Amino acid sequence: MTTLILGLILWSGVHFWKRLAPDSREKMGDKGKLVVTIGAVLGIVLMVIGYRAAEGAVYWGRSPAMTGINNLLMLFAVYLYAASGAKTRITRKIRHPQLTAVKIWAVAHLLVNGDVPSFVLFGGLLAWAVVEVILINRANRAWTPPPVAPMKKEITAIVATVVVFAIIAAVHAWLGYNPFG
Repeated sequence: MTTLILGLILWSGVHFWKRLAPDSREKMGDKGKLVVTIGAVLGIVLMVIGYRAAEGAVYWGRSPAMTGINNLLMLFAVYLYAASGAKTRITRKIRHPQLTAVKIWAVAHLLVNGDVPSFVLFGGLLAWAVVEVILINRANRAWTPPPVAPMKKEITAIVATVVVFAIIAAVHAWLGYNPFG
């Protein structure tokens, strides 16, 4: 569990750096981006290794209903992430689509993983995303929604969602987690 927690701390730390110490982050310029990238990747590696090795009490498991809800939420989370890059219409309503996607992703995974390592991983990333939104909104209260995107961008986001969701499902199956059962 220690490795998992260290991964969460590293992930959160490099992401909070810009929000909590903007002058320090700005002084580093492009080198700061490299530090954040390396820290984030290392954080993910530690979280994956730590999660796969962690043990803990199980309070609930998968059910067909929760798996279906999880998959629908995951489809929406992937769409929000794709919509963010394409600046689709939904980004005019949701200020932080990527962080909202992380929150939905975390909740979806908690629905089907009721064990302590999942509470730490998905609950920790949910807490990080919530705090990140609060920090961003405090630093920049004003928000201007992006202009309306052309229909081509909407279609691109939907196609990207389907492709990425299929890849995610395939990776989960390859790792031994049945994403549909």
